[in-house]
Amino acid sequence: MYRYDEFDHAFVSSRVEQFRDQVGRRLSGELAEDAFKPLRLMNGVYLQLHAYMLRVAIPYGTLNARQMRMLAHIARKYDRGYGHFTTRQNIQYNWPKLSDTPDILAELATVEMHALQTSGNCIRNVTADHFAGAAADEVADPRPYAEILRQWSSVHPEFSFLPRKFKIAVTGAERDRAAIQVHDIGLHLKKSAEGKLGFAVYVGGGQGRTPLVAKKIRDFLPEEDLLTYTTAIMRVYNLHGRRDNKFKARIKILVHETGIEELTRQVEEEFSHLKGTELTLPQADIDAITRYFALPALPERPEGWAQLAGWKKQDAEFARWVDQNVQPHKHPDYGMVTISLKPIGGIPGDASHEQMDAIADIAEEYAFDEIRISHEQNVILPHVALADLEPVYRALVAQGLATANAGLITDIIACPGLDYCALANARSIPVAQEISTRFGSPERQAEIGELKIKISGCINACGHHHVGHIGLLGVEKKGAELYQITLGGSGDENTSIGEIIGRGFEPAKVTDAVETIVDTYLGLRLSKDETFLEAYRRVGPQPFKDALYGSTAEAA
Repeated sequence: MYRYDEFDHAFVSSRVEQFRDQVGRRLSGELAEDAFKPLRLMNGVYLQLHAYMLRVAIPYGTLNARQMRMLAHIARKYDRGYGHFTTRQNIQYNWPKLSDTPDILAELATVEMHALQTSGNCIRNVTADHFAGAAADEVADPRPYAEILRQWSSVHPEFSFLPRKFKIAVTGAERDRAAIQVHDIGLHLKKSAEGKLGFAVYVGGGQGRTPLVAKKIRDFLPEEDLLTYTTAIMRVYNLHGRRDNKFKARIKILVHETGIEELTRQVEEEFSHLKGTELTLPQADIDAITRYFALPALPERPEGWAQLAGWKKQDAEFARWVDQNVQPHKHPDYGMVTISLKPIGGIPGDASHEQMDAIADIAEEYAFDEIRISHEQNVILPHVALADLEPVYRALVAQGLATANAGLITDIIACPGLDYCALANARSIPVAQEISTRFGSPERQAEIGELKIKISGCINACGHHHVGHIGLLGVEKKGAELYQITLGGSGDENTSIGEIIGRGFEPAKVTDAVETIVDTYLGLRLSKDETFLEAYRRVGPQPFKDALYGSTAEAA
């Protein structure tokens, strides 16, 4: 993984001391909140319902055991003993004291971490496939390019005050696990017929108030042109993006109002002036960054296949966990392990300091000191020998981290909602807990199969409800919480925005509504192999509307 150089160390340390001075002036009353707000946001500090919140960057979701232990230490020393992993591959602390935030940032800096550009109208944390560098279906590791984008975009003088926040995601496989088509810029790493690496470039995706799927504007961009072309897109957006209305300020609105053909023309024209300039990436620089992300030296472990078969035969729960939470690695003797942060009835994405310390220990002993955070709010051990799966499983069981539900109905994405967030209209966490409890039986989950539920407490869609197979949006109506249901969303290579199915449901009735939807699916699927999303796309919304509301008129 990438290591800070001298510039990185000096830069992050200087920003910590700058913020320490700003916090001191705020606490003394010298700096008013209105003046302090943009300064704290530039350092990842929000003011939520009950306390400040600190959002720490985990660039492209990659960290090591030492860094995970630091996250545990911060939770233990400065918060209430836990952290919340987010859909942006970050971690949030919900209860830090403002006076402690400079010390937290200083401690983070000792392990090459920071909170820069986790907020504000700038280029946010660049995200990537959580299986990057390990997946059997990968063309190439997208993380070197995410790191190049991170270095280029950090405190970029031209793009630090954009019309609105800006999000970039990169994937390196045909199966999109980074949801690139609901980002401002999505990059799909691929190879040309000649074997040259480059990108399909998507622009103008996003969720929130106006959910839109990104449009492809380049089928193949050579890798050396990554920064020149990204700069061209950013310049067009920075010049023409709306600043008069924050609800219409994202690039997706510019794409929609300008038209994709005209926007592409403007980007290509700007690119023609930049191509061949100092922004062009030398192959030596690409190679140097790529070396940081080299696959660990994985020794042959062929004995693991026989051992694994034996363990699975002896222990049904272990077998269920392997089948659901372990994915094929590019090395046949290894697997990629998903550590579910979705215990049945638990809070999605939360991890205690004890759990974070345990994950660090397991990663150090069994996973070559590599950890990933997924945008689905889980933790990944990307390189685990099949021969080590049984001891890894036992260590996870001891910490309550062995829930075998990756990709199933209880693997719910949820934002913090009204329990924490000042922007939320409704609670997300209790709804997620109730649904998880209702469907917690392993047999019930296996019967249902792959089904992604995503919950947002407001229209900002931090819970990605628009691309949930079943999406739940908390709204406020006449002073009460209500949950609107969308069906048929997806954030993969066949991205779709879910359809609003009808009127909303009260908190006490929303889990029953989800169960009605699930039962309807089970009744109409053609076989056990037909997933919920496949069935929905085949039959459309009407059977689900009829089951929920009794008639189309009532659903209106």
